[in-house]
Amino acid sequence: SSMQKFYEGLGGQEGGNNVVEKAKAIQAKLGQRLQVLLDKSTPKPLERWLALGAVLLAYFIRVFLLQGFYIVTYGLGIYNLNLLIGFISPQIDPETEGPQLPTQSDQEFKPFVRRLPEFKFWRAAMKSLLIGFTMTFFPMFDLPVFWPVLLLYWIMLFTVTMKKQIKHMIKYKYLPFSLG
Repeated sequence: SSMQKFYEGLGGQEGGNNVVEKAKAIQAKLGQRLQVLLDKSTPKPLERWLALGAVLLAYFIRVFLLQGFYIVTYGLGIYNLNLLIGFISPQIDPETEGPQLPTQSDQEFKPFVRRLPEFKFWRAAMKSLLIGFTMTFFPMFDLPVFWPVLLLYWIMLFTVTMKKQIKHMIKYKYLPFSLG
């Protein structure tokens, strides 16, 4: 039959698993290639963040030219704000688990350990941007919204969240980065 010829062309039989097995093999091979790229990029933080900046710029140019997808952009903003908070927060919260960071000069030095490590922060941000960029190719995600309200709400949310985080940093005397 013509369906059998079609499946044979794909390397399988009608009702067989060869097509599924080939798809799984291709997926595994692509996964390995992605992992090699990620492994090679791990010791190169500057290049990774520059690549993220380039994708972000391309995303904003696309949204500007399309004059749409503001709800997708808002969702990206909220998600990435959440990632940022994880990145600048200590892994062990002194408020709930007791003071772990030294508070006096005679105490042992304990390095700042992030709740969300830098590489995982970059990877999640890049993944979210690539998903958002892909969503701009599908009109069903271009919901009509009044974007200035979303922008003002995001700015308000960012300000309140960062104010709370900065107060936490001051209260427990830590900086989420090294000054040298």
